[in-house]
Order: sequence, then structure tokens, then C-alpha cells
Amino acid sequence: MSTTITAIIEIGSTGIRLNVAEIQSGGKWQVLDRAVRPVSLGRDVFTSGVLSRESMMECLSVLHNYRELLSGWGIADNNIHVIATSALRVARNRDVFVDRVYQEMGFNLVIIEGIEENRLMYLAVRFALKQDLPLFWRANSMIIEIGGGSTEIMLLRRGQMVAAHSLKMGTIIIDQHSRHGLGAGIFYERFLNENIKNTLGMLNLEMDLAHVRTIVAAGTDARIAADKAGKEVNENFRIIERDAFFKFTEKLRNYSIKDTINEFGVSYADAEGIVPGLLVLKLFLERAGSANLAVPLVTIRDGFLVDLTSGVDSSLQDEFFSQIIASAVNLGRKYHIDETHSRQVARHCMIIFDALVKEHGMKGRHRIMLEAAAILHDIGSYIRTSGHQKHGHYIVSNSEIFGLHNDELNIIANVINYHRGEPPTQSDIEYIQLQREERILVLKMASILRVADALDRGHSQQIKNIRVERRHEAIILHTDRSYDLSLEQMGIEDKGGMFQDVFGYKVILN
Repeated sequence: MSTTITAIIEIGSTGIRLNVAEIQSGGKWQVLDRAVRPVSLGRDVFTSGVLSRESMMECLSVLHNYRELLSGWGIADNNIHVIATSALRVARNRDVFVDRVYQEMGFNLVIIEGIEENRLMYLAVRFALKQDLPLFWRANSMIIEIGGGSTEIMLLRRGQMVAAHSLKMGTIIIDQHSRHGLGAGIFYERFLNENIKNTLGMLNLEMDLAHVRTIVAAGTDARIAADKAGKEVNENFRIIERDAFFKFTEKLRNYSIKDTINEFGVSYADAEGIVPGLLVLKLFLERAGSANLAVPLVTIRDGFLVDLTSGVDSSLQDEFFSQIIASAVNLGRKYHIDETHSRQVARHCMIIFDALVKEHGMKGRHRIMLEAAAILHDIGSYIRTSGHQKHGHYIVSNSEIFGLHNDELNIIANVINYHRGEPPTQSDIEYIQLQREERILVLKMASILRVADALDRGHSQQIKNIRVERRHEAIILHTDRSYDLSLEQMGIEDKGGMFQDVFGYKVILN
């Protein structure tokens, strides 16, 4: 069995962490080595908005040391993955730092978005919990990770994604605000209650938190609480009973940073965030119906490893894709889409996509993006029916869908913008700002979506099933029985022109 040695370096708000892992050809992996070096990127960036020269030099020094360590392992450059999270996401001079890292170490540093951080943490949590926490998969659940610069939240209903959010509220930011208060313990509570109120209101619109039966808490603060007050379920996660967590948090709430360092042996940078992180968890646990807190002993680096090996696990890929669609559906429900119509249009899109793979040349990832666009194509009607494609573009481009990057959301938003009305032109700013490959994707997806939408023009789901036949100059769409198709024929005539322009086939409804 062949193996590959891989390294994941994560540049976070409070430290730079390294995992070295062995990946086997069957998709299994194990961590061989770990390293962590504390840095204060978050304190730097969240105060001034930029990465200072001193912090930049400190980071580069750590990365030089890691480069020497990895040379000893003999790891090829293409197996070294360097990622950064919230601190560098918001640093105005991040591009300069990324270039310095490449020029000096040869590392291709990728700054991941908040929604991508959510995805990696979901993969890590799934790996840790396995089937040892059945309630997580059967009832309403929440995954929360409180970092230095952001808080990542996922809401799940019976294991299906309802929503995913990356909130600009982290322990370093909370601690900074507390320095203007009279006392950290008292001020933390007041500050958090005032600032989390809006967040809780938003989350309650998506899922009643009182009905959340399981809270999964990731992060350094939760792991420390689990180590001191929790019980082991398996080697990768622990459970803390609700009252035990409250007692532990009450004990720590007035700890000084020095007390925290001495008690838990953590770095200064990590010690700053433990008390505010626990208080945030306390507020969420108080408002939820969960009897305990599940704490996975994993990080996004573990999620990255799962992601690297998931190509051989088709069931994991299928589940992940289903979570993307579940998140898209729940976004649509917030804006009261006609879900029956949207799902029907999505079904027709998938049939056409699968039948014409050779013609369009798109991949599995593009299939999921098209399905999400079909689910959300009428979302703009929430604002106004007239010109709803433009309103839909705005809503989707300013929303979050679990598992989709910002550039993918931008493509989907453009597909929605052109699912009706005039095709794109060189005067459409949002369209011409896309890369050439992305513009081609928009044209292909929008062409298929327009045809699928025409097949349910009356929102009556009259055409239940279709079969696609490709002829020399035409695509014939056969229905499963005889109908009065006059309305759908009009729709094809109205919306099929773009398909013919893009693919060269006339669409005929039989």
C-alpha cells in the first residue's frame, strides 16, 4: 500500500500550527508530528487593520523553522498546504505577506474564507463524532467554533445543513473591548449579551435555538473545558454535562491571564481568549435545549486531511453535496421561494446536465452549483416579481451557502441573473468582471436553467419526467405522457435561444 507524507500549516490569530500526516492509498491517515508556535497576529490586525512589520517578521521566522522541519521529513512542495484564517482575511496588507511567504519559502499560502473554514470544521466534526453521538444526526444541532477573530456557526436539522455563518466576533475582539470596561468578568457578560442578542435573533429565524438538542463546540477554550470537566466518548471527542460546564466557566470567569497560563500551560495569546470564549459558549448553551456540550478534539487541519482523502470516499462526497443543497434550500425558505417549482426545475436541470456531459464538459462541482442556482432562481421575487432575476443576483451574492466559496456564489448569482430576460452583454459589469472560464460557466449553466424553467412555466409541475435525445442539430425533450404543452412550448421558444447560441442545438419539446 502506497503512502504520502503531507503537511498542513495553519496561520491563525494566536499561533502558527503544523500537522505532519501520513496518507495511505486507501484514504486513511494518521498524524505523525505536530508543532505550534504562538504569534499575536490577531491582536495586531484587529487593532490596526494591518499586519505590522514585527508580526510579519515573526511569522516568517516561524515559517522558516517549519520549512527546515519539513525538509527533514522529505515532504515534496506539492504536499505542503499552507492556509490562513480570520486574522489574515481582514489584514489590508495580506497580499504583501502572501508574496513574502512565497518568495522566501516557496509556500503557496491560501487565505480561506469563513464559509470554507465552516466546511473544513464540519468535516473534522463528522470524523470525530462518527456514530457515537446519535442525537447529533437525529435532532436539531449546532456546531460552533469561537476563534480569535471570528465565530463559525452551523445549524443542522437531523444532520442536514440549515445554515452556516461566519460572524466577525472572536475572543481577541471581545477582549479588546473589555479593556475599555471596568472589569473583565462583568464587562464580558454585558458586552456579550448586548452583541450576541442580534446574532441569536438571526439564528432563531433559521432554527429555534430552544429546540437545539446538541451543541458541538470546537476550539481551544472548549477543549480545555472538556479536558478538565468532561468525559471521554471516543479518542476524538468528549462530553461535558451542562451544569459541569457552567461550574467550570464560573470558576474561570475572573481568572487573570497569568492565572490561566499557570493553570493550563497555554501561551499568552491563547490565554487571552479562553475566558471570553467560554462565556460565549455559556450564552449559547443557556439559550439552547442541549443537556450537554460535545467537544471534538479536532481542528480545521484535521478537516483539511479529511478533505484531502475524501476523493476516495464517494459516500462522504455525496453527503457533502447534499449539505450544500440543504443549505441552499434553507436560504430559499428564508425568502419564501416556491419550493415545489424550484425543486422541479432543479430536477429537469440535472436530467439535461447528465444527458449532455460531452456537450457541455462541466464537472461534478459545476453540477452542484447548477442545482443550487435552480433551487434559488426565483429568490428575488421576495423583493419584487418584476426584474426578480436582478434581485436574486443581489441576495445570493450577499448570502452564505455552506460549502460554496465566494467565487462560486458569484457564478451562481450571475446564473440566476440570466435565467430570464436578455443574455449577458459586455456592458454588464458583474458579468465582465468574471474570469473568462467563469463567464463560460455562467453561459452554459444559465442556458440549461432557462430551458428547465420553461418546462415548468406555469409552476404546475405538469411535466413530471423528461428524456433527452440528441440529434444532429437538435435536442429533443420527450415527456412521459401526453399533455397540453402549449404553455411550455411558448416557454421553450422564449427561453431556448440562449441554449442554441451556446451549444449549437435547437431545443424541441415533444
